[in-house]
Amino acid sequence: MIHFFKKPVSHLALPEKFTYPFHYTPHPLCVLAAEEVKAYIASRKEWQEELASGKMFGVLIVQTDNGITNNEENQIGYLAAFSGNLDGKNLHPYFVPPVYDLLQPEGFFKIEEEQISAINIRIRELENSSSYLNSKEKWKIETEQAKAVLNQAKAELKMAKEAREIRRQSSPELSEEEQASLIRESQYQKAEYKRLEKEWKKRLEELETEVRHFDIEIERLKTERKERSAALQRKLFEQFRMLNAQGEMKDLYTIFEQTVQKVPPAGAGECALPKLLQYAYLHQLKPLAMAEFWWGDSPKNEIRYHGYYYPSCKGKCEPILQHMLQGLEVDENPLLNPVHEDEELEIVFEDEWLLVVNKPAGMLSVPGKAEDRDSVYHRLKKKYPEATGPMIVHRLDMATSGLLLVAKTKEVHRDLQAQFANRSIKKRYVAVLDGVIVQTEKEKETKPIAEETTLIAEETVSTKKTAKVERTDLALENTELRPERTEKVEKDKKTKRTERTGNTGRIELPLCLNPLDRPRQMVSSEHGKEAITEYQIISESERITSESDNTFNESNRIDESERSINESRKYTRIIFYPLTGRTHQLRVHAAHPEGLGCPILGDELYGKKADRLYLHAEYIEFRHPIYGDILCIQKEADFHKKYD
Repeated sequence: MIHFFKKPVSHLALPEKFTYPFHYTPHPLCVLAAEEVKAYIASRKEWQEELASGKMFGVLIVQTDNGITNNEENQIGYLAAFSGNLDGKNLHPYFVPPVYDLLQPEGFFKIEEEQISAINIRIRELENSSSYLNSKEKWKIETEQAKAVLNQAKAELKMAKEAREIRRQSSPELSEEEQASLIRESQYQKAEYKRLEKEWKKRLEELETEVRHFDIEIERLKTERKERSAALQRKLFEQFRMLNAQGEMKDLYTIFEQTVQKVPPAGAGECALPKLLQYAYLHQLKPLAMAEFWWGDSPKNEIRYHGYYYPSCKGKCEPILQHMLQGLEVDENPLLNPVHEDEELEIVFEDEWLLVVNKPAGMLSVPGKAEDRDSVYHRLKKKYPEATGPMIVHRLDMATSGLLLVAKTKEVHRDLQAQFANRSIKKRYVAVLDGVIVQTEKEKETKPIAEETTLIAEETVSTKKTAKVERTDLALENTELRPERTEKVEKDKKTKRTERTGNTGRIELPLCLNPLDRPRQMVSSEHGKEAITEYQIISESERITSESDNTFNESNRIDESERSINESRKYTRIIFYPLTGRTHQLRVHAAHPEGLGCPILGDELYGKKADRLYLHAEYIEFRHPIYGDILCIQKEADFHKKYD
């Protein structure tokens, strides 16, 4: 099961610590191992149709017992694994086996699964049986008929009552016999209605009993299915007994008892890395480094690119790996290391009521779960101890740089928040895409936007070299900074649409959190919130990468080992105008196949890692809460000249 490298690797230094699986750059040994695995996958033609829909693979660099102190080539190798199953099987000679083979024919899982499947078949048979469907239809028809007949009878009762009343009023001196006759008539008609109502009730109850007979059996089967499925799931997860480097073993139920969800999600324990670590521990192999890569097309709602490396998922793998990595010396989470500790926070604009800062990439806007981590809020709270209220009016992703609006008083904060809520605040972001946007044939036939508009926007972006603040009593007049809105934004609208005319366009893809892979967001028409972005393509450029290029440093070249260092690559400079403010909105709209299909350069969540995320909030326009005039503030991105 262990594979030894086809090429010499003795010149490569071994990693000092094991990979932190949720944020990493693949070690060179992992890249070499992944390339060999990719070649093997490509050679298996019978898998290609299945793999085209996408699957995650993983490699684990391991060291044998007799190779602890040196790097002799026959003592350093790798293991390979896939997530889930492949070609309907869990076992393939090239890959490590599953922690528990739930597909073995004689195993309890397959036997119980067949029995549950038999229940499903019986439920479908009952729900689609002619007797059940005919009874339901007859009950429905008779119910409507009863309603119509009884309504008609009620109407006739009412008319008869009105007629008797008219007769009494028109003949005030009715005889006792006539009065008694009217009373008998009323009593008879009411009694007839009661008899009619009782007759229909009896008929409907008989029909309902026929339908209920089927419903009770269907409900009983569904309850049995639910109980047996839950019992099977629990028994199954108890078979996943996960080891760690200290030789300790825990089943999945024990592991997940300490989490918020309490029970393991479906598919837990079947991802690549848990399989790899389990096999290594069982066979006395020392784990040195890991990497996981995607093969095939992206899932419909998530963002995955063929051949790209990805961190382990949070929802299913994080609790498991927290146990399995115990006993290994693991790299620290790089996100916890302060990157701007010695840098002053740049203030672009300030008065006695508010300020606008230029948040650097890599700094939090507000504290996260770790309250002591560096953030804009922490720094400003220390600088302005007299400030009241939450201060931070809106947020930027940790990886995004740019203008951040801050209030010094609770009242100003409330006013600015209201402006965000009614969408009167205008924002503009500049970004560099890692590639060029592929146009459809229809888009190619569409005439580009007017050259004058393009040039104006180009000049506006490229000529402002420093931070700029403008005040005016009127709304912003230089409307060339923003494409004309063609329609009103409707709240709670969950359409999926991307439109493009020439160099401008509009993306509507509803977004929500991926619950199994935080903090990634996903596109979902069912659960997502409205997310709308307008954009304008400014330019496309081509650059030659080199070792001295700090955008494509050593770590990034590892991530793209199939490319030569001096290869020419294309990029797109683009402006984004978010009409909503969802988490990772611009990043997902850029990277998703139904959006631009081209990730922002340096986006390690939805694309590939670089020296930074090339996304910058360069412009914000809002009404001053105290003075009432419009503030237009701009700060050029530090990567502006790099991709002209």
